[in-house]
Amino acid sequence: MRAPLALALLAALALTACGKKSAGQKIYGPNCGICHHGGNGLPGEVPPLVGRLDLIAKTPEGRDYLARVMLNGLDGPIEANGGHYNFSMPSFRRLSDEQLSLILNWLISRGATHPAPQITPDVIAAARKEEIGSNRVHAMRQALSAKGQIP
Repeated sequence: MRAPLALALLAALALTACGKKSAGQKIYGPNCGICHHGGNGLPGEVPPLVGRLDLIAKTPEGRDYLARVMLNGLDGPIEANGGHYNFSMPSFRRLSDEQLSLILNWLISRGATHPAPQITPDVIAAARKEEIGSNRVHAMRQALSAKGQIP
């Protein structure tokens, strides 16, 4: 009789461990998940992040751009995965370099690129030194898009 109880407890513990959220996911939820939901966005309203950020983060320019989006926000019309969006994303400058890195790396890890690129807190810290307007972030996006680096 003890063996079935022990197996049931082990199964419950295993399921609980599988349901644990990563640090990046925990920070993402109340900060980014409100608009971007689980990372899939909302068609016609908010662009998807999953399956795109890993592609953007493949280059140093892309990682710098993503850091600047998080720190300075992004306004205006954009295209993402063939969809058109015109929204306003706020700055998350209030979060630490580590927190922003955790959020971005959690999203990046959910893409198809393996090994997934990483954005270190140092990348965020370097971008934090220069506060720029969301219109300049939009211009950075357009330049990367013209190079084919923004899906």
